[in-house]
Amino acid sequence: MEASIVHSFFLIFAGAAVIATFALYTRQPLIIAYIALGALLGPSALGLIDEPELMNDMSHVGIIFLLFLLGLDMQPSHLINMLKKASWIALLSSIAFASFGYAIALSFGYTQTESIIVGIAMMFSSTIVCIKLLPTTVLHHKHTGELVVGLLLLQDIIAIAVLLVLYSIDGNSDAGISQFLLPVLGLPILIGIAFVFVKYILLKLITRFDRFHEYIFLVSIGWCLTTAITAEMLGLSAEMGAFIGGVALATSPISQYIATNLKPLRDFFLILFFFTIGASFDLSLLGAVIIPAIALAISSVLLKPVVFRFLLKGLKEDPQTSWEVGFRLGQVSEFSLLIAYLATSIGLIGNLASHVIQATAILSFALSTYVVILNFPSPIAISDRLRKD
Repeated sequence: MEASIVHSFFLIFAGAAVIATFALYTRQPLIIAYIALGALLGPSALGLIDEPELMNDMSHVGIIFLLFLLGLDMQPSHLINMLKKASWIALLSSIAFASFGYAIALSFGYTQTESIIVGIAMMFSSTIVCIKLLPTTVLHHKHTGELVVGLLLLQDIIAIAVLLVLYSIDGNSDAGISQFLLPVLGLPILIGIAFVFVKYILLKLITRFDRFHEYIFLVSIGWCLTTAITAEMLGLSAEMGAFIGGVALATSPISQYIATNLKPLRDFFLILFFFTIGASFDLSLLGAVIIPAIALAISSVLLKPVVFRFLLKGLKEDPQTSWEVGFRLGQVSEFSLLIAYLATSIGLIGNLASHVIQATAILSFALSTYVVILNFPSPIAISDRLRKD
């Protein structure tokens, strides 16, 4: 097992270094290169990586760190205000995207149930892609970044509700009223615990031992993972727990020091995340799903900016900001991959419908990434003028 893991890591990171070099020379986004490498080395192509589940579990840690670092850049008062303003936009846009996805899937001959699941998968935007393409020090403290993050968090809440419904349909789960009440009660409990612990214990420990950089590094990782695991125990997502843990620390000056030191660790796991997306796709089904997937992905990238532009007018947002927010949220979410997996495992949809969702997510990641890096500020923009971090 140990040798296999070392061998897998060698293939992933040595391969990522080679393909990243090629991508930079040809001015392509690194995200797409990592996904392509996963597809090449994965079980359905060369078959050199034989532990996709392990890779998937490890890549999940990258998303947790990403949301934790995002929380460190968010002032609680600004975040609460944005969530209040944008809640109705998140709800209406989700209904619109689900309707478009349902209609497109139905037109390609999928069953009513499969079309509904495809529509649901289209509701959400990718937290990891959106945040990866947000300049850390330029937009997070500006209105555009707050809008993007606020809408992503509201979509996260809706996605959790959808997943709970799917779990309740699963005959093997012990679903009941408690499963739905737990996250409703768990969210305020987690927020309260996090802010009290940070104020009265964590910050005092950091202040006392701030000369020991290794200690701050360890405490930061421990706090991030503690809030993530606690969130899962309370029926929430680990990502949401990590974000709350970051926000609880955001009022302290130490937050920016922690954010800077954890970025390399975050990037390590994010490479695994994008690699796993490519590796988990069954290329033998590509011919059967590529046409509907292209239709859904293009619809997502084109329709989401229009819908958000229209809805954000209700918040008196200027057209430039509204279009940028819409294009940044133009892809399908990693939650869609989880929805596809769950719906397949409980027999709601077939393998082809599941792979349509997976292919749509991958294509929308690629299309949206190109749109953003060619037109808006991002850390990986091709243009020097737009490259901001």
